[in-house]
Amino acid sequence: MYRISELAQRVGLSRSTLLYYEKLGLICGARQSNGYRRYSDSDLQRLKLLQQLQAGGLSLKECLACLEAKVDRDTLLQRLNVLDEEIAQKQKARALLSSMLGLNSMRDWHQSLEHSAPSAHLDWLMKQGFSEKHALRLKWLSKDMNEHQHYMADFERIFEGLVHLGPTSKQDSLKALQMLPSTQGKLLDIGCGKGVTSILLAEHSQFEVTALDNDEYSLSCLAESVRNLGLTDRIVTQCTSMTEMPFESEQFDVLWSEGSAYIMGVEQALKQWRRFIKPNGYLVVSDLVWLTDERDQSAQVFWQQNYPQMSTVQQRKEMVKNTGYQLVDSFTLSETAWDNYLQPLAHKMSTVEESEFISNALVDIKTELSIHRQFLGQYGYQMFVLKKLGQ
Repeated sequence: MYRISELAQRVGLSRSTLLYYEKLGLICGARQSNGYRRYSDSDLQRLKLLQQLQAGGLSLKECLACLEAKVDRDTLLQRLNVLDEEIAQKQKARALLSSMLGLNSMRDWHQSLEHSAPSAHLDWLMKQGFSEKHALRLKWLSKDMNEHQHYMADFERIFEGLVHLGPTSKQDSLKALQMLPSTQGKLLDIGCGKGVTSILLAEHSQFEVTALDNDEYSLSCLAESVRNLGLTDRIVTQCTSMTEMPFESEQFDVLWSEGSAYIMGVEQALKQWRRFIKPNGYLVVSDLVWLTDERDQSAQVFWQQNYPQMSTVQQRKEMVKNTGYQLVDSFTLSETAWDNYLQPLAHKMSTVEESEFISNALVDIKTELSIHRQFLGQYGYQMFVLKKLGQ
């Protein structure tokens, strides 16, 4: 026989808990002549059985039901499902903490956050010490803060010496240029890269071109080309972010952005860049869009992971209306634009050794090339020529 204090010590419960259990009828103390309660070994064993049932995740009410009758299989199955869900959540939490400690990849987490909260994702990355340039590159390229440095080193090595960093062609750019009513004034080329389009526009118009990018190396390549071509009085470079451009309101007659608006989000770009355009000025922008209603599942999964904001041409046209522009015209970039990008890249890939790369950069680019070979045509780049409405 046990006094209540002895029983409490045996099972690791408080005296008040045991009194509550006695009130529920789980244990039954016998009051002695001296007024103290005494409990039997049967009470001790019922308490230990109760604790085992509770360890299985059952509520006290469910435990009592199991003690008094047959096990309710449906109740146990329901509790098992709840525990499975809790375990899955705990495993996700553990994986995230492990990733943030650098023990494994954060890629899935970055991709999930980029899909659900892209602006918060960028802000958080910058608070972790990444510059805006590298935070944006992490969002769209490495997708893993733990391997970003190695990834970008591998990525830049692959693209070293390549002129086209994305699909573009002389004929497509000139086609868009010809849609403008005037080719004089000030033009800002946003996300110019190594300046292929900047030079083309300067050579085929009277625009004073400002070429903007946040990559100093690309701008140095452009500056060298400008000097060699004798265009120093026509093109100036500006190394800064497209999200915080240091220009006056209504400074430019035309803003030009081929394949770069996605970096800050096309809708945000249309809204934010609008103030830099003169009244009745123009914005020329290209973006990757779905071109067909029937899409291969593999292509959809790939772009959902790599460009979750990707939409259709019609959806982009609706966005144009809702952000204060009139659509002048739009067209799909030619096969030549893609050939200019893909063929040199594929050739470069054939000359490198996988063993020389330590990040996922090489694998990612090979995967992208494979997707393009199989499904290009279901999607493509669309050029939009827009006129600013109102003030």
